[in-house]
Amino acid sequence: MTSELVFVGLGLSGVDGMTVKALNALKECDKIYAEFYTSNLIGTEVSDLAEFIGKEIHVVYRSEVEEGHDIIEDAKTMRVAFVTAGDTMLATTHVDLRIQAVMEGIPVRVFNGISIFSACPTCLGLQPYKFGRAVTLPFLERNYQPKSPYDHIMENKKRGLHTMILLDIRAEELRYMTAKDAIEWLLAGEEKWGEGLITDKTLLCVVSHAGAEDEKVVAGYPKDLLQMDLGAPLQTLVLPGELHFMEAEALVDFAGAPEEIIQDDE
Repeated sequence: MTSELVFVGLGLSGVDGMTVKALNALKECDKIYAEFYTSNLIGTEVSDLAEFIGKEIHVVYRSEVEEGHDIIEDAKTMRVAFVTAGDTMLATTHVDLRIQAVMEGIPVRVFNGISIFSACPTCLGLQPYKFGRAVTLPFLERNYQPKSPYDHIMENKKRGLHTMILLDIRAEELRYMTAKDAIEWLLAGEEKWGEGLITDKTLLCVVSHAGAEDEKVVAGYPKDLLQMDLGAPLQTLVLPGELHFMEAEALVDFAGAPEEIIQDDE
């Protein structure tokens, strides 16, 4: 058997979101591992993926990837695939796995997939190069709310940059933070720290099920969004920075943002 570790990004939704090259590579693999704790493949069961590829899928959890050795050991004697939703090299855990393979002399191939980092700006009509540091909001635990996400978003805002806000996932618990949870997180943070990050007139954007047939894109003010149907997780929140007039027009046309944002931008 051939020693190899093949990394495949499956895209955002469905079994057919990966590239043709990726699918052909997976069909050649002896064993396929999959992790869905960093992100989930929208609208798709593991059984659907296994049937589409024609191979058994071995789902692994965070501890098995970060602390286990099965993937590397198997890749020493067979062609092994490691598949994830989205792109495959955006998580440090996956980069570490690739480094381990290289150190062991295992050949590596990478097949990139569509990521929320490219899909989200596309959905909203925002210019990708105007995004600053992405931020992840964690679930509130025992009333603990770290200030660092608030600070990072504020830093982007001061620089006029958009912020992509990723929402916490607890796959093992089937818990997925919603956009409304995230908005309430930001409002609670503003009440606590009061530095002017978010007000009643702060524009926010929500992308639900990006890349899926039921994709939903909405933009509006915090209190209005909390009263609206924003779709279902997986969701991404964006706090825009300074808008180019074309970005403002796009948010009105694509996401139903208040038309006054165009007037405000002129």
